[in-house]
Amino acid sequence: MGPPTGVPKPVPRRANAQEPRLELLVKILVTGATGYIGSKLTPLLLEHGHDVRVLVRDRTNLPSADWVSSVEVVEADLTQESGLTRLLAGIDAVYYLVHGMKSGPGFHQREKEMAEGLAKAASDMNIGRIIYLGALGNPSSTLTEHLRSRHETGRLLASTGIPTIELRAGPVVGAGSLPFEMIRYLTERVPVMICPRWVYTRVQPIALHDTLSYLVSALQVSAKGHEILEIGGGSVLSYGEMMTGYAKVRGLRRLMIRVPVLTPRLSSLWVHLITPLHSSLARPIVEGLRNEVIVRNHRALEYFPKIAPSDYITSVGLALSDLTPTSDNKDPLKRSYAELQTV
Repeated sequence: MGPPTGVPKPVPRRANAQEPRLELLVKILVTGATGYIGSKLTPLLLEHGHDVRVLVRDRTNLPSADWVSSVEVVEADLTQESGLTRLLAGIDAVYYLVHGMKSGPGFHQREKEMAEGLAKAASDMNIGRIIYLGALGNPSSTLTEHLRSRHETGRLLASTGIPTIELRAGPVVGAGSLPFEMIRYLTERVPVMICPRWVYTRVQPIALHDTLSYLVSALQVSAKGHEILEIGGGSVLSYGEMMTGYAKVRGLRRLMIRVPVLTPRLSSLWVHLITPLHSSLARPIVEGLRNEVIVRNHRALEYFPKIAPSDYITSVGLALSDLTPTSDNKDPLKRSYAELQTV
């Protein structure tokens, strides 16, 4: 898998909310750098010549990767206002890639506090823009708490007037990502699957490399306010079709039996038994599966004309190729599982 295509040149940093300066946007803060997307995005930003600072709560959680020595590492807590001024000093743009799901019950409140704190500090420091990776979901429908929190986070980040680009994405297909690993483990380990109704919900998954392309390209998007752009892959299908599609790529035969009732709690416990996902992480994901997550607004095509998202089968093939042992990566399944723990 090569680097994302259509990667832009840096854009000017604003002098104030109305008039951009002519200096290049090269100093970037990546929050959530120890997470799945953050750990993939950071080396790409370095490759394109940007000066990168990463936020971590504990630097010992940083991966053993070459890029770590090329970034400035700052330990801070987004809920603690005292450390945010130092964190944002000299920063032109912020990638907001954090969430509070690992904090367990009440994660919505923690996500709210983090977004509010970052937004206020970014406004005080006159940051050029915030780029936020959120989640698809029709706001007119009854969304789960997880998806509501994702949308609310985007609103809060933009609430102080900082130009904010909110990329609402479908489930990311990549080795180590929560949605892909759930599909992979279930399909690999369960030849005959009893499927609740959520397995037939429509979804629009997106390849990891396409997600990264959108994130990097968002540096050049003209954003005067809160831009909500929906991004997904080239296929709309059900979660059941995601599993059968994965099985097809792997050459597996799988049978799916539909059942009318299986509560989110029971489903999450089942997922926990079959996959590496703890039930505390699996439950908000499983609950979210009752909501369709498909692109309804196609404005992203106008903003990112050079990005042609891969279809699902291609995305699975790319993810599986990242699990193929190489001289530098002799145990990719172990690495994939390790990445899963940092999401």
